Amino acid sequence: MRAIWTGAIAFGLVNVPVKAYGATEDHDVSLHQVHDADGGRIRYQRRCEVCGEKVDFEHIDKAYDDGERTVVLTGEDFEALPSEKSREIEVVQFVPNAQIDPIMLERSYYLEPDSKSPKAYLLLRKTLEDSELTAVVKFALRQKTRLGALRVRGKVLVLQAMLWGDEVREVDFPATKSRVKISDQELKMSALLVEQFSGDFAPRDFEDEYQSELRTLIEEKLKQGDSLDTGATFGDADAAREDAGQGSGDVIDLMEALKRSIEGKRTRRSGAGKTTSAGKSGTATSGKGAAKTSAKGAAKGSARKPPATEPGERRRKA
Repeated sequence: MRAIWTGAIAFGLVNVPVKAYGATEDHDVSLHQVHDADGGRIRYQRRCEVCGEKVDFEHIDKAYDDGERTVVLTGEDFEALPSEKSREIEVVQFVPNAQIDPIMLERSYYLEPDSKSPKAYLLLRKTLEDSELTAVVKFALRQKTRLGALRVRGKVLVLQAMLWGDEVREVDFPATKSRVKISDQELKMSALLVEQFSGDFAPRDFEDEYQSELRTLIEEKLKQGDSLDTGATFGDADAAREDAGQGSGDVIDLMEALKRSIEGKRTRRSGAGKTTSAGKSGTATSGKGAAKTSAKGAAKGSARKPPATEPGERRRKA
């Protein structure tokens, strides 16, 4: 990892030199735009509306327009702002962890000790751990003064940028004020359904299905060309939604929906148990037959060839 910011945490007379690193990364497949007619790459150019010339980034300033007048702000103007020059993460308050509303949290950064002796860093980390408090801080990064939360994650201090108070919208949905009566039986059934879905959160148990399917689509198109049968690759999406109970848009009785959900959860659990035991039995009794079938399937699969492509198509894909 490469440090994106170097400075110090400051609270009172204590100064803790640190380096900041991005704590997250995007796993999305990188795509670019092309012309559908010939596959040519689409490029964007910065052109001046006055002279019509292409403008390099180094000659671009920023401006504010109030509707009648325009004020141009140069790089020197931004650098002259006192907050922009600050290299400190200033601790302004320590608050209970539960008081930080998750809706205010933005990007996260790992903080690494940046001094010969990490004692001050370790002292701050230990203090936050023992007190179960979060430090509310202010810092400047990329031409913005930001609010942040400084907390402990494992053995590392983590800085999470936060929205300012006026950046979180207030909401007032009329339906949330409805006085619809909820029966004890409905509440009991709902609690039972929640209990069946309860468990410990493990991020690795979840997968970005869209990105996984997108990668599969790209790999299959690389193998087969544009004549890809998406139904054969991904299956029948409509049928899958119906099997999952999402195929109908009809409004059904709430109690009936809760009962079906609970029963469906029980059925899937019992089915999984039967499949596991059957799988073990099948492995012990019919291993040779399975091996022969797999060998035949592999032989047939290796004999298939992807459809031929014209030279023009190859150039387009490249």
